[in-house]
Amino acid sequence: MFGTSGIRGPVGDAVTADLALSIGRAVATDGAETVVLGRDARESGGFLRDAVAAGCRECGADVIDLGIAATPTVARSIARLDAAAGIVVTASHNPPEDNGLKLWTPSGQAFDTDRRNRIAGIVEDDAYTFAAWDESGTHRSDDRAIVAHTNAVVEAIETDAPIDELSAVIDVGNGVGSVTAAALGELGVDVTTLNAQPDGSFPGRPSEPTAETLTTLCRQVEHSDADLGIAHDGDADRMVAVDETGTFVPKDVLLALFARRAVTRAGGGVVAAPVDTSRCVDDAIDSLGGRVTRTKVGDVFVAEAATREEVVFGGEPSGAWIWPDETLCPDGSLAAAKLTALVAAEGSLAEQVASVTTYPIQRRSIEVDDKTAVMERVAEKLRDAYDDVTTIDGVRVSTADGWVLVRPSGTQPLIRITAEAETEDVADDLLAATVDRVEAARE
Repeated sequence: MFGTSGIRGPVGDAVTADLALSIGRAVATDGAETVVLGRDARESGGFLRDAVAAGCRECGADVIDLGIAATPTVARSIARLDAAAGIVVTASHNPPEDNGLKLWTPSGQAFDTDRRNRIAGIVEDDAYTFAAWDESGTHRSDDRAIVAHTNAVVEAIETDAPIDELSAVIDVGNGVGSVTAAALGELGVDVTTLNAQPDGSFPGRPSEPTAETLTTLCRQVEHSDADLGIAHDGDADRMVAVDETGTFVPKDVLLALFARRAVTRAGGGVVAAPVDTSRCVDDAIDSLGGRVTRTKVGDVFVAEAATREEVVFGGEPSGAWIWPDETLCPDGSLAAAKLTALVAAEGSLAEQVASVTTYPIQRRSIEVDDKTAVMERVAEKLRDAYDDVTTIDGVRVSTADGWVLVRPSGTQPLIRITAEAETEDVADDLLAATVDRVEAARE
């Protein structure tokens, strides 16, 4: 039921009002007495939100409805409103025909594995606890969430550097990330917005912000005096960047910059990142007394690791960034403000990007009929061939001059292979050898 970041899929197929009703019932049955609810701008979000609210109230939970709001806005509101849980109706960066549900705790952390399993079990067993006829939950609205989120982002930024001398272009992507422009504006940044009108059909560009989908942002920054460009996905939990030359910043490099800053300020510490993260992050913090702990792929697993005291930052190359001292929810608006402050303190983003040593990365996907069986056979072959093998998520092999990861897709009948090494030739060789093993294992 739950993927690497909640539930999502095509509306009317994988995601229905019946499923939303069931999730609302299950969260209330699991003990949440008050639930904060919000949704992104997708048209289907209206009836799915209504279904979630009905399920919560039917099983006795009070609902506080934030209306259309970003995922981090909802996650941050749970503690502020003294609620027990939060539910966001969103498909994040997926196309407009999709929708989904994300579940959050008062700390801003997504429901962990155990709690997701409990919710799934309640739904699968129809094990709901319905309230008595006169004890159903209440429903009320809260209109302070966006202002509270904006204030929290502003308060998290140290303004001793000349941040008010900077200018930024923000591509909201027709999503719900208005907090970013509001917060940067309050910090004195000269802000220009693109695709700022919320529209769940995403007419300006696809919801997922990538180098390929952000060509307008890149051109705008390149042909202006802007110091950086910022882009979000549909629910603004992700943030990616463009430097002052209009060049898209590789996501692993952005992770390395954030990690380096966090470790430097903390005087050491641990950075949580998934198994498919580039070694450029390790290199960026090694000399500063930092180290990387690797997790399963998915910001929910990064957040779980970030609960440990020694973790000073968590990030995923998808564009999800977590500062555990602020919130355990990936907060695209906070990340945008942190990056802008970093440019104010350290100067040119392009020069900071150039200071990060990068390595050649090769990727391949192979279609298979039985992902589980193929992965079992591949894991056995890789253990026989290499000494340094980990199985946190798929199979990751480390060598003296590179690494390769073999991992099943969470949504498609594919085995994904990623290889990174010090040279292109070594990366090619690692990839080719692993592809051969996967091809042999599917026969």
